[in-house]
Amino acid sequence: MQLGMIGLGRMGGNMTARLEQHGHDVKTYDPGQPSTASTLAELRDQLEAPRAFWLMIPAGPVTESAFQELLELADAGDTIVDGGNSNFRDSQRRYADAKGKGIHFVDAGVSGGIWGLKLGYCLMVGGDDEPVTRLEPIFRDLAPDDGYAHVGASGAGHFVKMVHNGIEYGLMQAYAEGFEVMAKSEFELDLQAIAGIWRYGSVVRSWLLELLHDALEKNGNELANIKGYVEDSGEGRWTIAEAIAEDVPVPVITAALFARFASRQDESYAAKITAALRNEFGGHAVRSE
Repeated sequence: MQLGMIGLGRMGGNMTARLEQHGHDVKTYDPGQPSTASTLAELRDQLEAPRAFWLMIPAGPVTESAFQELLELADAGDTIVDGGNSNFRDSQRRYADAKGKGIHFVDAGVSGGIWGLKLGYCLMVGGDDEPVTRLEPIFRDLAPDDGYAHVGASGAGHFVKMVHNGIEYGLMQAYAEGFEVMAKSEFELDLQAIAGIWRYGSVVRSWLLELLHDALEKNGNELANIKGYVEDSGEGRWTIAEAIAEDVPVPVITAALFARFASRQDESYAAKITAALRNEFGGHAVRSE
């Protein structure tokens, strides 16, 4: 099947390679990477109608700009797939804008990271039945066995991926806290070995635990080469915002997001306030800078 891939970064480049390995004809556009096309217009001309364009670029202004350009270039019956981590509300709006021009829009939540080329990508797809069904050969070859589902109407794919990433925040934070408790214990524990045995038979075994074992193996138990500064790309915030709108308590995901905020502070001003107050009401000692 033919596809136009827009964006050849760590995800888009590997997804292109995986599709080509499965016999698909992938045309490409990325101004920063060797591509089959030098413009989106040229990419359009390299594809046969009805065309399928796959956006695998950063969510936000970059995706919006490319989407608007494609709306002007694409013909009725063509399909635009957004495989980035866009907000599902933006995807619903883009679906409506595309539908007004007779163009299909599909939102695809993609999970798999740099391992997707070898292991496949979990795909959570939202959109109308017609374009999703037509593109299922692409989705099924990108995914491992049983790793693809058409999860619902427009926006559902990115909504499910948003919640997926919120859950991921909580899982990573739980591992992080547990391993810190062990690292600071009275025992001389080999954390790499512990992560290793927990991969087999333990109720907390997971792919994230396997990756943690790999990280400890590469960097040592002290993780001396890694700074404890953790960014977030938005999905955790969006998950919490939706949970508030739905009156659903999500204390674990919320705490995990706030822990990421705390990781970015060289020193916490809030902690200074607390130390100062303890000194004022109780005469507790404070440490000077």
